[in-house]
Amino acid sequence: MADIPSLGIIEGFYGPLWSWKERRQVVQALAPHGYRQYWYAPKADPYLRRRWSEPHPDLQASELSDFARFCRGQGVAFSVGLSPFEVFNNFDDAAKKALAEKLAAFDRLGIQGLAILFDDMKSNTPDLAARQADIIHWVAERTSAGQLTVCPSYYSDDPVLDRVFGQRPAGYLEDLGRALDPAVQVFWTGEEVCSREISPGHLRRVAGQLGRKPVLWDNYPVNDGDRMSRHLHLRAFTGRPAANSPHLKTHAINPALQPTLTTIPAITLAQSYEQGAEYQYGQAFHLAAEEVLGKELARQVVTDLLVLEDAGLGRISSERLGTMIESYGRFDHPGATEILNWLAGKYQVTDEMVQTQ
Repeated sequence: MADIPSLGIIEGFYGPLWSWKERRQVVQALAPHGYRQYWYAPKADPYLRRRWSEPHPDLQASELSDFARFCRGQGVAFSVGLSPFEVFNNFDDAAKKALAEKLAAFDRLGIQGLAILFDDMKSNTPDLAARQADIIHWVAERTSAGQLTVCPSYYSDDPVLDRVFGQRPAGYLEDLGRALDPAVQVFWTGEEVCSREISPGHLRRVAGQLGRKPVLWDNYPVNDGDRMSRHLHLRAFTGRPAANSPHLKTHAINPALQPTLTTIPAITLAQSYEQGAEYQYGQAFHLAAEEVLGKELARQVVTDLLVLEDAGLGRISSERLGTMIESYGRFDHPGATEILNWLAGKYQVTDEMVQTQ
């Protein structure tokens, strides 16, 4: 059996929030396949991002605490991902007070891990790496979380980050790695934000720059954004060879907007590590689809796969759309309901949502 890395789920997408019931179902489905970490960090939770300095309302805080307890019962370490929006531009006394209060609230929730996420924010700070490392160490002194992880502002080689958020400082990744305590984990998405392939050679290079193995934030099967939300990401994992395992601290996936359907590719990732060179992505997809959906619904999804994943919304004829609505309407299954909701446009993520969450 191949060496299997720690696997995790990062609920880090833009768009509509999952329900607490859906989160529990995802954990229950994937924990038996080795997914032992869960980061709660949805962009649509304003109290983790745009309104991070405000406390979660009592009901939501209670639900978070209940979910943390549920995860522990499933043998899954629960973490929260906080995005103190652009705090590195002005980490003054007011920001420190608000952040200390937030950390104390997280401690009361019973979190086991904490991630500080600096992704998708603009910076006007020339010494960005040093400033962010200082914030992380300040946080480390004030949290009871057992594991601290950081997402850098430049979390990929992808030049799209420089175009959208400004040119990355020279030597940013190396400077951040040198400045951070070795116990702090670092997220990384690969050569692209949504990497087609991730190789051992690439991971070795990044580990050398960071001075530690990265926690892979894998942006598959996530399907947020205006373009991607028009497609369902169902196929099995490819381009992530089992040979990556020795070069990773953890392999965590950012799931799709559809909580039931996302477990299909998630299961295949575990299979790819378990089977190593014997892994066959087509076979893995069929087996995972049957496990999640049952044979009949899985057969229907296989029949429509080219439409669901490749053609996507906007390229389905009215006749085919009607046939698909009728077909999936016959099934009493959450996976079928998610497909019907997707066909109705209920999972569409707009540019405005991405810019304001």
